[in-house]
Amino acid sequence: MHTLSIKELPIKGHKVLMRVDFNVPLDKQGHITDDTRITAALPSIRYVLAHGGALILMSHLGRPKDKKVPELSLKPCAERLSQLLGIPVAMAPDCVGPEVEKTVKALQPGQVLMLENLRFHRGEEHPEEEEAFVSALSKLGDFYVNDAFGAAHRAHASTATIAKFFPGKAAVGFLMEKEMTFLGEALKHPKRPFCAIIGGSKLSTKYGVVEALMKKANVVLVGGGMAYTFLKAQGIPIGNSIHEDEFLEKARQLLQESGKGRGRLVLPKDIVVAKEVKEGADFKIIESAKGIPQGYEGVDIGPQTTASFAGELFDAKTILWNGPLGVFEIPAFARGTNAIAHVLAELKAVTIVGGGDSVAAIQAAGLADKFTHLSTGGGASLEYIEFGSLPGIEALSKVEAVR
Repeated sequence: MHTLSIKELPIKGHKVLMRVDFNVPLDKQGHITDDTRITAALPSIRYVLAHGGALILMSHLGRPKDKKVPELSLKPCAERLSQLLGIPVAMAPDCVGPEVEKTVKALQPGQVLMLENLRFHRGEEHPEEEEAFVSALSKLGDFYVNDAFGAAHRAHASTATIAKFFPGKAAVGFLMEKEMTFLGEALKHPKRPFCAIIGGSKLSTKYGVVEALMKKANVVLVGGGMAYTFLKAQGIPIGNSIHEDEFLEKARQLLQESGKGRGRLVLPKDIVVAKEVKEGADFKIIESAKGIPQGYEGVDIGPQTTASFAGELFDAKTILWNGPLGVFEIPAFARGTNAIAHVLAELKAVTIVGGGDSVAAIQAAGLADKFTHLSTGGGASLEYIEFGSLPGIEALSKVEAVR
């Protein structure tokens, strides 16, 4: 048994209802500032059109909180997709209702319709409260394809519940399939040594991921704000650094388990500290073991740590990276993150970046094409690494083939 693939659907002459993740950033004028999520869905979109299907796309955008917010319309996404495809992409006035159904009925093979923001309706995020909403969505297509990995960790109407209306006809798209391959199979059966780099500000959001990776990886390198919770758990002064007192005991437990039949946890040897987290602030480098002076806070890994981490990475065959290693939005405090990005870019290992800010840092450094896989999911990547599956994937059809 396997998850049904878009390649196994007899698309010709049928209407395909596809969930995509077009939750793109917009500027104050409503213009898209980064179309990565739209371009990532192009292979699945083009496949349906090339195989004689009519395509109905659905997505959410932002957090309109169950009401119509004109500024969060998906119209800019339809316009950008039209430019990328070189064909018109019609924009529906809503995502459900008689007018939408009429438009869908008239849709011909090779044509594309973009439904309006799903989250304008409460039924999207709360399908258990409004079953009629997901039922109405399901009537718009003959087949269902989920290609929205970035939203697959949400058990929402369009990402999970809808699949039950398509028994044997709910398939995974190419983007989702790619994510499952790299984040799933590569981590289940990694080439070793397997090294993980975990950064970001909070241990609370990544505790489960760190714990899961310690069971799978040979070594886990820890940076970013969460490192200061680990340092404080060891009794090392951390000055004014970000930390979570409620996770000190969990941090101690992970430190005690380090290397005992599990992956080693490696913390920063030195830290860049500053009195203020802003461009132009005075900073200095201190050894982690000596502690951070009061009035200062950690903002980046230091050069010793960069060298130490690079040494651990040099022989690795599989590397997973999630989360920046400092306050990378400020150039002076992005040196550690950038240095590690350049180290990884030169390695012959399988390099996987688990979404979010770490992908943004790599793109800002112009190194995106040097990595094996950049995940499109932030929270979805973390949950997939931790649990090995997601609601949006579990809901899809498990079959041998479509007859």
